[in-house]
Amino acid sequence: MKKVSVIIPVYNVEQYVADTINSVLQQSYTNFELIIIDDGSPDKSREICQNFNDPRIKIICQKNRGVAAARNTGIRHSQGEYLAFLDADDLWLPQKLEKHIEHLENSPNVGVSFSRSAFIDEEGKPLKLYQMSKLKDITPLDLLCRTPIGNGSAAVFRREVFAEIKFKNELDGTMEDFYFNEDRNLHPSEDVECWLRIAIQTKWKIEGVAAALTLYRVNPHGFSAQILKKLRSWETLLDKAQAYTPAQSMRQWKAPAMAYQLRHLTRRAVTLEAKSTAIELIHRALFTYWQILIEEPHRTLMTLAAAYSLFLLPRSLHSRLKDVAIKIVGAIQNRTLITEEYQQSV
Repeated sequence: MKKVSVIIPVYNVEQYVADTINSVLQQSYTNFELIIIDDGSPDKSREICQNFNDPRIKIICQKNRGVAAARNTGIRHSQGEYLAFLDADDLWLPQKLEKHIEHLENSPNVGVSFSRSAFIDEEGKPLKLYQMSKLKDITPLDLLCRTPIGNGSAAVFRREVFAEIKFKNELDGTMEDFYFNEDRNLHPSEDVECWLRIAIQTKWKIEGVAAALTLYRVNPHGFSAQILKKLRSWETLLDKAQAYTPAQSMRQWKAPAMAYQLRHLTRRAVTLEAKSTAIELIHRALFTYWQILIEEPHRTLMTLAAAYSLFLLPRSLHSRLKDVAIKIVGAIQNRTLITEEYQQSV
């Protein structure tokens, strides 16, 4: 069995980190090392991690430098042929690593294997909604517009992938290998920036398995809720991508990449009941790249309707309509998951 290095950045997650670690220790694929990076966490997260008594666990402490820096530290200390990242408030199902290693072992041209994700709330209860990603033939434009990998806890990588995208930079007076870009202005879009470099700079394929093997926690206090910060980080990503993306491609990709991100942030604004922000964002999306209406009419019109429903309707009526819509979407997604998982297994 090949070894997997599982890397968990830890910062201010005392409420969740024990469950996250347990979800790794309960994996059916047992040949792994678990590298926990305490990124200068001010709470009791480190103490909680130290309570686990398993020889596969290694805890590394560093001053706070952000999630990208914590992942880079984890990669430098890792020994596995495969690398996997898990955010300290997310969870894995027990067969997560087993399914991905099987996928990678059977697909020699695939360098990144990711799964769908199921949403859970702050208490870990399922929301019965899923990140429904495209699974094959993934292009750089897919990463910029639809982010099929979905989140930082969804993918498992061959070590060779990171060897091909690494770059040198100075750290505490010495030159070190870097993999994720540690620019703080890029947070929380550093994941997509890294995936984009993989797609552009290497020949490795990015493919998904149909099952929802990652449980992604929807935290209203997390970075996913900070709409303006996410938008600024996305603009930073597009600026950085110009350095390694062919100029003609970047000219073609920039408008749709921004429009799809604005649509995504519109849905986040609707969830947070930020009325004016939701309207502004969906208008900007359509103005930036009106073709989004043609490429994905159903999703775009539903987002537009949700923004105006929030803006125009009484809160109680909007909430009832939202609950009905969520149930319908969740039921459709669940049927799709079951069907595609079956098709992929035969």
